[in-house]
Amino acid sequence: MNPHLHFARQARYHVWATHRMLDAVSRVSDDDYKRDLGLFFKSIHGTLNHLLVGEHLLWYARFSKGASPLLGLDTEVEPDRERLGQALKGGAANWEHLIATWPVERFDGPLDYKTMKGVPQSLPFAATLAHVFNHATHHRGQITAALTALGQPAPELDWVVHLQLEATESKKP
Repeated sequence: MNPHLHFARQARYHVWATHRMLDAVSRVSDDDYKRDLGLFFKSIHGTLNHLLVGEHLLWYARFSKGASPLLGLDTEVEPDRERLGQALKGGAANWEHLIATWPVERFDGPLDYKTMKGVPQSLPFAATLAHVFNHATHHRGQITAALTALGQPAPELDWVVHLQLEATESKKP
């Protein structure tokens, strides 16, 4: 397996799924968006904010700069709903380019970073990158379940649907 192709595909899926999820969330009232719905980070807003913290401020910084900001996973970094959505979209769009910059050998090496408590950590690079995308999928699943519970339509976010769309697009002249 070519890790560049695999992770670039995951990055493209991640952008697609993020946009579809945020489009569905845009139909939710402000009260329901901020309401404690029993999610791990309580509300849809809390979960989206957590995605911004975890994926973009922590993991992206670790993969791109070797930096690890000292943040809590529930630190509210963007209270504004619209700006939070834009930050998530922009952050998701950054991964594919970053992945393309790494030599293929990098995927077999370690990712050395410091935890949120400042403790040095070393994990398998490719497996940890897979975690970033898996983590986002997990929380998108929580949000789509919350949308369903609120009586809202949940978007189709299956990776295979995205793969099918990409295959169809690649066949167009």
